[in-house]
Amino acid sequence: MPADLIHLVRHGEVENPHGVLYGRLDGFGLSDRGALMAKAAADSLAGRDIRSVVSSPLQRAQESAAPWIERFQLELELEPRLIEPTNRFEGLNLRRDIPRDPRIWPYFLNPLRPSWGEPFTSIRRRMMAAISDHWAAVDGGEVVLVSHQAPIWMVALSVARKPLPHNPSRRRCALSSITTLARRGDTFVEVSYAEPAAELLTGAIDTGAV
Repeated sequence: MPADLIHLVRHGEVENPHGVLYGRLDGFGLSDRGALMAKAAADSLAGRDIRSVVSSPLQRAQESAAPWIERFQLELELEPRLIEPTNRFEGLNLRRDIPRDPRIWPYFLNPLRPSWGEPFTSIRRRMMAAISDHWAAVDGGEVVLVSHQAPIWMVALSVARKPLPHNPSRRRCALSSITTLARRGDTFVEVSYAEPAAELLTGAIDTGAV
């Protein structure tokens, strides 16, 4: 019997004092507040039958998975398909750099794809494949997949049968949020969305992805 539930967990706040878009860049781990967010997420499912914890290979995701590993006494599995999308703005502060550098402007040509990085359809394809594989890899119980805002939002739109193009500023995927899926027939559906770290979101820096 495969998993009963799949929990898509976003990482916590990242230490990012310069407000750059960190994407897949190395060296961006959780802030102190981000670590508290990650713990709040894991604590929110205390007592549940978590059978597997799987993380994007990026540092911030692995650090966000650590409280889950500690609480449920499991070994962390890394999954490349859960990673942040590629984009051409890594290392830039978009509010500061876009007006100053016209070389950036052409990358905004097609936000429906988007033209600045990995296509939305590619993100959806790899995420849904990873979800299906890890859903089938356990014998009952629940699975935690620690990922990033854009990939999780692609899944949420997909299972809701909504178009993938969207305004990134309107994503419903807060830091350390949990989007929970269940299998219904031959497809996945969203059964809940929660923000266990809601009390820590005020003042948090969340500028690392597009």
